[in-house]
Amino acid sequence: MNRIDKEQYLIDRLTSTQIGDDAAVVGEMLYSMDAFFEDVHFKREWMSMEQIGKKAMLVNLSDAIAMDATPRYALVTVSLPPAITTEEIDALLGSLEQTAGAYGCEIIGGDTIGGDKLHLSITIISHTATPLLRRGLKVGDLLAYTGVLGESKRDLERLFRGESITPHSRFYEPELRGSFVKNARPYLRVGMDISDGLFCDTNKLLDANGMGFEPLVVVEPSVGLSGEEYEMLIGFDPSCRERIAQIAKEEGVALSVFARVAPNAQRYPCQSHHFKTELD
Repeated sequence: MNRIDKEQYLIDRLTSTQIGDDAAVVGEMLYSMDAFFEDVHFKREWMSMEQIGKKAMLVNLSDAIAMDATPRYALVTVSLPPAITTEEIDALLGSLEQTAGAYGCEIIGGDTIGGDKLHLSITIISHTATPLLRRGLKVGDLLAYTGVLGESKRDLERLFRGESITPHSRFYEPELRGSFVKNARPYLRVGMDISDGLFCDTNKLLDANGMGFEPLVVVEPSVGLSGEEYEMLIGFDPSCRERIAQIAKEEGVALSVFARVAPNAQRYPCQSHHFKTELD
C-alpha cells in the first residue's frame, strides 16, 4: 500500500456522511481540525514561537475560510516538551490568540500535556449559511487557483539546505483569501484550500465529483507539487469567468485558470505530503 492510500484508507473507514470537505457541515455550523507537529510540519530551529503559533492557527482557520465560513471558536491542544520556558509558552499563546482574534475567533479551551516535542492540534468551530463544498462540478466547468504557487516548496527546500528565508515567506505566513471567497461565492460551484499541492488537491476535487479534466495550460511540477500554500482551488461555470476575474482583480488576487472539467479519468501526478520522513 502506498503512502497516500493509507490516508485515504483511514478516511474511507469512517462512516459519517459529513466527511469529505475541508470541514464537517452540521446545520449551519462547521467543524474542522488540523495538527501542527514538530519534526512533521516544522523544525524548532526554523521558526520562532510566534511564527509557530501563527502558522498553526492560520492553517486551521484556512479550512473555515475556504468554505466561506466565519470562524467563531477554537479549541487548542498543546504538547509541551520539558525544556520549553514560560517565556516561550507566553510567546506561543500570544501568537495563537492574536492570530485567531484577527479573524474574530476566540480560543475557548483545549488541553495541555507533556511530551518530548512541541505538538499542536486545533479545532475550529465556524458558521456559514452558504458552505462552499467540493461536490457540484459539471462537465465543462473551469478550474482555477488563486495567488502564485511554488514559494512554499521552494522555501522549504532552502530550509532543508540550511539556508534562510524571508520572514514573510508563505511557508511561515500563508495568506488566506477570505474576502475573495466571500465575494466570489455566488459564482462558485466548488472550492477547497490548497494544502497538499495543486496536483493532489485537484485530484481530490475530481475524485469527489467522479470526473476528470483537460489541461488548458502546462503547470510545472514546482508549482503543482508545492504543498502548504493555502491558496484557493475553485471550480465554476465558464459564463462566470469574467465576473470572478473582476472580483479577483478588485481584491488584488492573482487568478489562474488551468483546466476544464471533462468526462474522463485524467489525473495529475501526485506526491503525497502525508507519511513523509524528511523532517525526521
